[in-house]
Amino acid sequence: MGADATPATDPPAILCLGDSLTAGFGVATGESYPSLLQKRLREEGFPHRVINAGVSGDTTTGGLYRLEWALRSRPVIAIVVLGANDGLRGLDLEAMKQNLVQILTRLRAANVDPLLGGMRLPPNYGAGYETRFQAIYPEVATETGATLIPFFLEGVAGDPALNQPDGIHPTAAGYRVILENVWGHLAPRLGLGLDRKAAAAALDPVPPEAAAR
Repeated sequence: MGADATPATDPPAILCLGDSLTAGFGVATGESYPSLLQKRLREEGFPHRVINAGVSGDTTTGGLYRLEWALRSRPVIAIVVLGANDGLRGLDLEAMKQNLVQILTRLRAANVDPLLGGMRLPPNYGAGYETRFQAIYPEVATETGATLIPFFLEGVAGDPALNQPDGIHPTAAGYRVILENVWGHLAPRLGLGLDRKAAAAALDPVPPEAAAR
């Protein structure tokens, strides 16, 4: 078995591929949505381990470039939240769309169940650009068969109480709202192909001496 191989007995992995919104920019360790998701999974009795593959400032191009490395963890589910930096930098939207299509297509080819977090831009980017940006996410989800989270920042964007002073990055309280946005779309997919008895054993393995009795 190669150094990058993941043993079959390891818990199933959920890959969170994204930018600073995934990395947890500006909040303490344990307050990002991947960290909160890991806690929720344990509370609900799921054995999955969450991999935070968020890189602050990343674009869809960067996410596509990093994908092969991220797939070394052999995830069963991936939550892709990319594109905000493409839009904020005024990058070509059709190139952004094709990057997302390639990411989700590669995930499916690797037998990974993908979820795509939709994003929006402030209106000062121009109505035409913002409208096209927002429309890309449902188009990509339809073309690739990914589960769409219509707006990743639903209930958080625009609320000063849930955002840091930059008005872009969520606070710890904002991430708790985001967790609920994600969980509602993720939870129905967690049991696919999962043996719950095996899951319970992975969470709370029986000590060898107890098994021998």
